[in-house]
Amino acid sequence: MKKSPEKRIATLYRVLRDHFGFQHWWPGETRFEIVVGALLTQNCAWSNVEKAIANLKAARSLSLGAMQRLPRGELEPLIRPTGYFRQKTERLSRLLSFLADDLHWDGVSSLRHDTVRFRRELLALSGIGPETADSILCYGFDRKVFVVDTYTKRMLSRLPIAVADDYESIRILFERTIQDEMDGTIDTFKDLHAQIVMLGKQYCRKSTPRCDDCPLFRERLCRRRRV
Repeated sequence: MKKSPEKRIATLYRVLRDHFGFQHWWPGETRFEIVVGALLTQNCAWSNVEKAIANLKAARSLSLGAMQRLPRGELEPLIRPTGYFRQKTERLSRLLSFLADDLHWDGVSSLRHDTVRFRRELLALSGIGPETADSILCYGFDRKVFVVDTYTKRMLSRLPIAVADDYESIRILFERTIQDEMDGTIDTFKDLHAQIVMLGKQYCRKSTPRCDDCPLFRERLCRRRRV
């Protein structure tokens, strides 16, 4: 009998976790830092986000109140390493205004706000797409929402897992899998995404995949080698 997509995903998670170990994601010392990092990483390598975060810390501006008080002309050079810094300054302003003014967030608490509504409201903000919104929800506010990224879609294109190639279909499949085939904890929501990122960076690369060394290929979970 063929395995369901859910069971295949549950199996690959066990293989990846055995290989990489639990990842303890998202990198960030505070909830606010995670929220800011989730937006800054748009179209940007994480190493550049780290530079911007370091700049913000050095300027004592990595808190909700401090960042809201910071003039735009002072914030822009701090986040310049992430690229599109003027655009991201505007997006940060909208996001923080929504969180602080509409939801009365203090920059620290987890917020008591319905997850479905929270997600819908984030997506209504200009410049906040599904991946950014779900990163904020999952890692910033500990909500059981799965983050789909380029690594996820690339991995699925190389696995015998039938799912439509659109963000929402993939998100729903992974969320159902974590709830029905795994332990359903927020730690697993976070770690499954982290494991896929590790796979994509180290083995399941876009143009030069390292199939022979890949834990999924060695366990015969990958449909075929791509070279």
